[in-house]
Amino acid sequence: MMKYVLLGCAALGTLAAMPANARTLDPAKPEDAIEIMKRTQCGVKDGTPAVYYWSGKVYSRITGEPDRLLFHGEGMNVRQCVSVADEKRGTGYRQVSREVMVFTDPKTGEILRTWTNPWTDEKVEVMQIANDPVNARPSFPYGADGKPFQLSHKRMGQWFAMPLEVPLFYHNVLAGDYQDFVGNKYHAMEIFDFVARTDELLDTKNPTAYPSVSWVRISDWMPWMKMRGRQGQIVFNAMGTKLKSYDELPKVLKDEIAANYPIYTQAPPVDDARPNETTWTVFKKWVDEKRKAAPEAPRQGH
Repeated sequence: MMKYVLLGCAALGTLAAMPANARTLDPAKPEDAIEIMKRTQCGVKDGTPAVYYWSGKVYSRITGEPDRLLFHGEGMNVRQCVSVADEKRGTGYRQVSREVMVFTDPKTGEILRTWTNPWTDEKVEVMQIANDPVNARPSFPYGADGKPFQLSHKRMGQWFAMPLEVPLFYHNVLAGDYQDFVGNKYHAMEIFDFVARTDELLDTKNPTAYPSVSWVRISDWMPWMKMRGRQGQIVFNAMGTKLKSYDELPKVLKDEIAANYPIYTQAPPVDDARPNETTWTVFKKWVDEKRKAAPEAPRQGH
């Protein structure tokens, strides 16, 4: 496979001087379409941090019973982008990020530390979402097969809308080695709908754009809920936006990050080569650490 090359800011003087040569990006051109995505996710200048914030609700979905509001959620993702070059696929970008989402009480707004499962009446410890890293594969104007990148979008009056569906189906690290036979795969879908002002997003005199985003996630139960294989799913529904700075995050998030996740004030380095984390991989480590710290008493035999 062709290796891509990270480009430093010094090598991208043309991009840095973009406002002096302002133009309107054309979504139909693969090179411009990639630039639109980079402006949406991060910004024009490499290594400039961007922060997305979202707020929403989490519901249960079980066949045969009404949906229940379980939690509210407050989340953020801090990221940065760097330009990458491939001699066949063109100049694109790579995005690196880490993210936190806390579960809050729908009545009090306070972060939940424990939760009583309404189906089992068991009190469980809540594990907040804290994934580091959450990096994206490099995006290029052209695929390895030479096919040009096409940006999914629709213009709606002054708004430029970009829907993105991400079906997920992969090995569940909390299960055994026979998932292909018993069907115990991690199965979810994430739906992102970005909306930005067309004039802000496409005019390169603006160094970045500040889109709004809706986020829906349909997934298995959070593992810390201890549902013991109960049929059903959870549905996240949230609205968010790219902020002008980290300081614009709500106090509940900034306080939690300062206390428990201090590295989440900054994005990972652009050359970060670590494998991505998910709630499931983080939960496995969380449980393993707890078991190691407080091993169960040996069972009595007969």
